[in-house]
Amino acid sequence: MNKDYVDPIDYFSVWYEQAQQNPHIEEANAVNLATASPEGLPTSRMVLLKDFDENGFVFYTNLESRKGQQLKANPQAAMNFYWEPLARQMRIEGQIVPVTQAQADEYFASRAFKSKIGAWASKQSQPLQNQATLLKAVTKLAVKYASGSVPRPPFWSGFRLMPSRMEFWQRGEYRLHRRQCYTLDAQGQWQMQLLYP
Repeated sequence: MNKDYVDPIDYFSVWYEQAQQNPHIEEANAVNLATASPEGLPTSRMVLLKDFDENGFVFYTNLESRKGQQLKANPQAAMNFYWEPLARQMRIEGQIVPVTQAQADEYFASRAFKSKIGAWASKQSQPLQNQATLLKAVTKLAVKYASGSVPRPPFWSGFRLMPSRMEFWQRGEYRLHRRQCYTLDAQGQWQMQLLYP
């Protein structure tokens, strides 16, 4: 065990900062998010991590999207970062909780104007007749909000993944990878165990 990283959130902070500083990693905050339907059918997609702290890992989405609906019905998820230039993989599993309205408002306000308009225009995951339909909606909304601030759509917010398991994977020669797995015990303390590769 690395004595410097008893807390996996602290450990993640170091890895994440190194990924952000690596010139060969364009978006260090890109992460695969896996969810499941109430029937247990898994789906995954890439999202962007927007914040993290000791309480968990935050991302934002259209609440009416496929992932939004799945997270409402089955509030468990897994994340997987893969930073190839660093030969590292970071896996996180846990419970999903919504962010507060104030947190969602604050983040939405920080977005670029066109990103705000896009959030309003997109009926995420719903069938789209053609790209022109979407672009027409974007143009109409851009005109509507041209002279003022863009409010956060009521169907757009964020989720926080509260980790109960975190695994740090470092590639090794001949597939002798190093795997450090942290699990949260019943007392809320992190326990670390090495795993076979």
